[in-house]
Amino acid sequence: MKIKHRKPQNLPLLPVTKQRRMMNQPGKWVALVAAIWIQAFTGTNFDFPSYSSNLKAALGMSQVELNYLAVASDVGKAFGWCSGIALLYFPLWVVMLMAASMGFLGYGLQWLLLQGIVSLPYSMVYLLCLLAGCSICWFNTICYVSCIQKFPANRALALSLIVSFNGVSAALYTLMANAVDPNDASLYLLLNALVPLIISVVTFLPILHQPPAQPSSSDATRNDSHTFICLYITAVITGLYLITFNSTPSSKYGAQLLLAGAFALLLVPLCLPGIWSTHKWLFRIASTGLSSVLHFRFNLVNHELQQELINLETERSGTNVITPFDYKEKESISRKMMGKENLTVLEEEHSAKMLVRRLDFWLYFVAYFCGGTIGLVYSNNLGQISQSLGYSSLTSSLVTLYSSCSFFGRLISAGPDFMREKVHFARTGWLALALVPTPIAFILLAASGSEIALQIGTGLIGLSSGFMFSASVSITSELFGPNSSGVNHNILITNIPLGSFLYGVLAAVSYDSTAGSSDQTAAALGDVVVCIGRKCYLQTFIWWACISIVGLASSFLLFRRTKPAYDRQYESNPSKTQPF
Repeated sequence: MKIKHRKPQNLPLLPVTKQRRMMNQPGKWVALVAAIWIQAFTGTNFDFPSYSSNLKAALGMSQVELNYLAVASDVGKAFGWCSGIALLYFPLWVVMLMAASMGFLGYGLQWLLLQGIVSLPYSMVYLLCLLAGCSICWFNTICYVSCIQKFPANRALALSLIVSFNGVSAALYTLMANAVDPNDASLYLLLNALVPLIISVVTFLPILHQPPAQPSSSDATRNDSHTFICLYITAVITGLYLITFNSTPSSKYGAQLLLAGAFALLLVPLCLPGIWSTHKWLFRIASTGLSSVLHFRFNLVNHELQQELINLETERSGTNVITPFDYKEKESISRKMMGKENLTVLEEEHSAKMLVRRLDFWLYFVAYFCGGTIGLVYSNNLGQISQSLGYSSLTSSLVTLYSSCSFFGRLISAGPDFMREKVHFARTGWLALALVPTPIAFILLAASGSEIALQIGTGLIGLSSGFMFSASVSITSELFGPNSSGVNHNILITNIPLGSFLYGVLAAVSYDSTAGSSDQTAAALGDVVVCIGRKCYLQTFIWWACISIVGLASSFLLFRRTKPAYDRQYESNPSKTQPF
């Protein structure tokens, strides 16, 4: 065998392309941390139960009218698609400042109302709640689009991580309120108005100077996955910290210390990517330098021999090339797609017109409507539920419990991405399993009015709905296309205001009718009648249990219809579904 003579080459410690990618690495991680902070402080709808009773007393409303205000916040999410349209014409930072302005106006005027500084009619308060809800959805869209652009290979991991921090918003706001004045419930509205605006200013530069997306190699994707493991461990520690210390009574000074600890934990994700990148960089320098000194000649000769063998094998094999995807198979897939309604290929882009014609979309819509949305309505009624059962003093702790369990539910939604190497299961199947605790929780609440039943039911509903909220972003991207997810996901969550209205009215009508019955104890607070007793929400829990079973059945049908598409993607390219 004749070996060709080549000019000796200098081996750089790192290729130029890898050096450039490493220079761009900090930019995308800073953008991810900015999204985490935005999500952590913009879930302002979760603390509605903490001040809803004060708002009800200030306006002299019935329970039905109070429910309409909760619905108004969710109706604002129906206009979330406007944020997707706005991003077509404006940069991310402009849309973010618009969202912050809407929240500042919506919550700020409500705080002035509770302080007695201004007097507003009910219709104006309704519009303010709608505006505040719209700001939340706009913030979410900004974070989703940013993560999808910066982490195309680990999109599901990034989305689950940032959405999980949205679940700790209520716990963070409870800490902030207790650190300032534990006895002032109206303080939540002031914090809801100011904190998102401050966070928008803090994250302005990372959102403004976002680096362009770089094509990721397999090594870069694997290294990103290791960084995500560190970030998820930090997220779990943050959640345990908040759920453990926030549930214990503390003084104003103690709340300030706990709040400082929470802020310190939120700063940790900013340091982890840099530490991990530096570690990998130093390891590469050491290993590459040592290899170039000791094994330079051996590697050069070995490379030449391997190249000659590859050329010889290529000459023998001729032009025969094995393609991973046969033409006949592609033709049969197209025929199936034209002949049936169910999906056969993931990540195919769907326009809004195509989306509403899909049966899979409507199954998905019903699963979200009867599964995730009903959990959100339950959280909106936590203040009145705990009051009716005689646990008014536990309202803040129950809100924190729901928020923390929702946080862990969102984190658990990333489990399928970490287990893909060992367990292959469609994401829609995990969604169906995640909806199982919801009907169980409502049956438990209907069967018992004890404190432990209320806490267990609240925790189960928080876990289930949190998983749904987080996984739905990735599922929408997978089923109907990542580039269209900004609009398509906002079309999906139009079920939230509809469900909030229907389920809330059902609960409010049952509440008011039970309070007005002769055999039910009621208490009068000014002009407002408060229902006391288990019967106040008994019928509501039974109805909600039945509705959540419908959502569970719909999610199972969605899983059965989309399972072939997930199996086909795994068989055609298993490495694409494995982050490690």
